[in-house]
Amino acid sequence: MHFFEAVRMALRTIVTQKLKSFFSLLGVLVGVTFLIAVVSIVQGMNVYMEDKFANRLIGLNTFQLRRMPNIQTGDTPEETWREWQRRPRVTYADADYIETRLHTPALFSRFCSERLRVAYGSKSAKGIDIAGADAAYFQIKNYDLASGRPFTPQEVQAGTPVVVIGDLLAEKLFEGVDPIGKPLLIEGLPYRVVGVVEKQGTLFGISMDKFAVTPFNAPVRSRICAWNTLDEFHVQAANPASMVAAMDEVEAMMRIRRQLKPGQRSNFYLQTAEAALEGWHKIAAILFMALPGLVAISLVVGGIVIMNIMLMAVAERTREIGIRKALGAKRRDILAQFVVESATLSTVGAALGIGLGILLAFAVKAATPLPAAVAPWSVGVGVVLGIAVGMGAGIYPASRASRLDPITALRAE
Repeated sequence: MHFFEAVRMALRTIVTQKLKSFFSLLGVLVGVTFLIAVVSIVQGMNVYMEDKFANRLIGLNTFQLRRMPNIQTGDTPEETWREWQRRPRVTYADADYIETRLHTPALFSRFCSERLRVAYGSKSAKGIDIAGADAAYFQIKNYDLASGRPFTPQEVQAGTPVVVIGDLLAEKLFEGVDPIGKPLLIEGLPYRVVGVVEKQGTLFGISMDKFAVTPFNAPVRSRICAWNTLDEFHVQAANPASMVAAMDEVEAMMRIRRQLKPGQRSNFYLQTAEAALEGWHKIAAILFMALPGLVAISLVVGGIVIMNIMLMAVAERTREIGIRKALGAKRRDILAQFVVESATLSTVGAALGIGLGILLAFAVKAATPLPAAVAPWSVGVGVVLGIAVGMGAGIYPASRASRLDPITALRAE
């Protein structure tokens, strides 16, 4: 029997015997659905974490000099916390030292932040992230402005009370009013709005537009960080290789400034996007490690069901097999016929599973903050698994059919 004829017969069986075909496909369908859905969600989370979480919070090709990490995953021992708290703060002098001596071309920004109250006229908002930064901060964070302009290095140096606000803050305080040039009170201190950052969206359902950025030397600095200290010093290089080189330089300079001996642990921290993603990578690795076992359970069950269905098919078609053998069909022809039919059944189940898995992944994306991104390789794996399970499950029934004696088979009722 020709290959395509065997495929056609298998498809005809699916159409004419819908209930039996559904149960034969169910195991493979569930396994492949689970594979596609989980891989799609994990891949989507990878994109989401790298783009929105790490690059938005840290910055592309950027690292931060800090006293200690501000993004931790897992349990941190109390002894480690105490050691972090004993570390000296990053100072203005540290930032100046690095900026004037770093050989790798880079952008720099001092940074402090605190949640404070802001007001415009009779309207006010509490818990707004107020940041003090240098002019390069907007380029480091890749902020585009919807209106107005960023503040300038001259305004930073002079401590001019101007402010750039986020989209949500502009919407809340200046609804129906152009905020550019309007007065804004930050903890009672008067500022003038010069720019509005384009909408950044949400991160795990939390708005990233509830903020305001002021020049580092502006009056509110005394409310957001202690004198002569920084929360972070941001350094952005042109590319990943330059960032690594800059990190090596900064680490060496800080160890020299703090007179740390070889082998002595650094009492500062260089935070990168990769470090922020470390916890998520561990979770993703665990999911991918557990995935094959969970999928295998469904596929084994599906394979057993398909094998039973094919054994029933051999019993039902014994007379047909006898006729084919009497007309000259060889053992390998009968063997190929049933293996192809079994593989076709399983592949149809895998195809349905792929479609259902993609729908499930995007349903999760629509109903929750979790993203989804279909990985092409997972679709290929789903098809291969469908064919492999079908062929594996069909070998024994096909072998049994091919060994039937034609005379005995012709006598079957």
